[in-house]
Formats: sequence, structure tokens, C-alpha cells
Amino acid sequence: MTIKSSQNLVEEALKEVNTISPDEALKKLNDNNCNLIDIRDIRELQKSGKVENSLHIPRGMLEFWMDPTSAYFKEGKIDMKKEIVLFCAGGLRSALGAKSLKEMGFEKVSHIDGGFGAMKNKGFKIT
Repeated sequence: MTIKSSQNLVEEALKEVNTISPDEALKKLNDNNCNLIDIRDIRELQKSGKVENSLHIPRGMLEFWMDPTSAYFKEGKIDMKKEIVLFCAGGLRSALGAKSLKEMGFEKVSHIDGGFGAMKNKGFKIT
């Protein structure tokens, strides 16, 4: 039995998903062209703060909250016509999440290179 490392999974995801810079993400957010989704754990938000105008969906619930057939689906929370832009603390979980959403059939999905750590220095308002 061969087990892929988490690093291998992230490397594979990065080859398949669209990675954008914090600057690109801020422009999309300011232009109202995306759903900015924070997939960090709630404890991370409590410790570090929340990005204004972002929606929190914990990584462990992402696929369930985004699936219209799931009992956990968050009706009306996401504008399905807009791009979905994910971020986590550093960009690893968001790459995996973006890959998963692509596999579910979402076409306009990106993740932010460097995650929250990079975003807080690029003009995102932290509350």
C-alpha cells in the first residue's frame, strides 16, 4: 500500500487549480466579482480576525455546504454566477479545497497564494 503525502496532494492540486495573488483577489472583491470564502477553522478566525466581506465555510464542511443536494447546503449564501475564491492561513488547504470544488463541477474556482498571511499585508480589511 502506497500512501500519498499531504504535500503530494497539495502539489497535485496546485497543478490543477487556478492560483491568484492577494492583489488579484482584492481587485475581484472590490469589483464585486467573487465569493471570497475563508476555509480556516473557527479558532483561527477568533485568534487572527476575519476578512471583511468574506464568508466563512470551514474546510471540513466545504463540499457539504456547496452541494445543493446536501442537507448542509447554505441556500442563498453564495452567488453561483460569481467566481469562488478560497483562502486559508497559508494556501495549502485552499488549494485542496479548490481542487475538490472543481471535481464537484464548479468551473470558476481559485485560491489565494499565501492565504490570510499574505492577504493581511495587501489591503484586505481585517475585523
